[in-house]
Amino acid sequence: MSILLTGGTGYIGSHTAVELINAGYDIVIADNLSNSEAVVIDYIETITKKRPKFYQADVCDKAQLEKIFDENKITAVLHFAGYKAVGESVSEPIKYYRNNLDSAITLLEVMQSAGCNQFIFSSSATVYGTGATVPYKEEMPTGHCANPYGWTKYMIEQILTDAAKANNNLSVVLLRYFNPVGAHESGLIGEKPVGVPNNLMPYITQTAAGMRDHLSVFGNDYDTKDGTGVRDFIHVVDLAKGHVKALEYANKNLGCEVFNLGTGTGYSVLDLVNTFMEVNGINIPYEIAPRRAGDIATSYANATKAKEKLGWQAQLGLKEMCKDAWNFQKNCK
Repeated sequence: MSILLTGGTGYIGSHTAVELINAGYDIVIADNLSNSEAVVIDYIETITKKRPKFYQADVCDKAQLEKIFDENKITAVLHFAGYKAVGESVSEPIKYYRNNLDSAITLLEVMQSAGCNQFIFSSSATVYGTGATVPYKEEMPTGHCANPYGWTKYMIEQILTDAAKANNNLSVVLLRYFNPVGAHESGLIGEKPVGVPNNLMPYITQTAAGMRDHLSVFGNDYDTKDGTGVRDFIHVVDLAKGHVKALEYANKNLGCEVFNLGTGTGYSVLDLVNTFMEVNGINIPYEIAPRRAGDIATSYANATKAKEKLGWQAQLGLKEMCKDAWNFQKNCK
């Protein structure tokens, strides 16, 4: 019996693969490598001493998915595959709706045919939209999303909620991520985007490495302590461990449940930049740029429910996030 990770060579997927293997699970990874590299499988093996089975496959392709399910006894799916750049979703919305919704629906169809009934979904705090007050709690209304990326997560949550209502054997866990940063302490896996980074931390590390001449800070006129956006930055290893707990929960509970995975603390963009410089002893030149379309001022979690029901709580702080991210960047080949 195996656990399928779609998008499992990506940033969050690869770290979750490590934690699942360390917890004793057999895993299968499916990824089309559109924003990752096959060498990540080697790194996972180096870290865990166990090589996961890998398929280079597009999760939107039903025939490819059916082959994976035919060749493996898949008992649960952790669905990471999908486009995730907020800015790009604003400029290319059709691309995002087509890919993200298709992948989830196709996966559900193939799971149903194969009798696989556990689905852990990689959702996002963006589903809380623009009108919610912080800290975000799971029972708050969702919608009014600020960008198409957020709307795809919102729509997939609704699809999965309806599917769980219609199928009494289905167990769905919706994990609303906040802002994952950092890397595995080995320095072998971390966030390595293709092209110009869309997320803050790889932009910082690439600037520190001299790959970019400065960091652009998008907006300094938000209603926050220093004018820059405030986010709930969470170490990716903490986030990955949350998925192991979610899988344990899905093994014991039917229906659909939602959990925030965050630290519960908001830090500004400049907090992160200044901490990175302090921890690593490196100057990061930055310039203030206009706000990005689709961004909001403040976002952070109330993570009490995950602590109470999953037995999960973030353990690593901003300094570890910055240290591990830079360690990975220095090891990048």
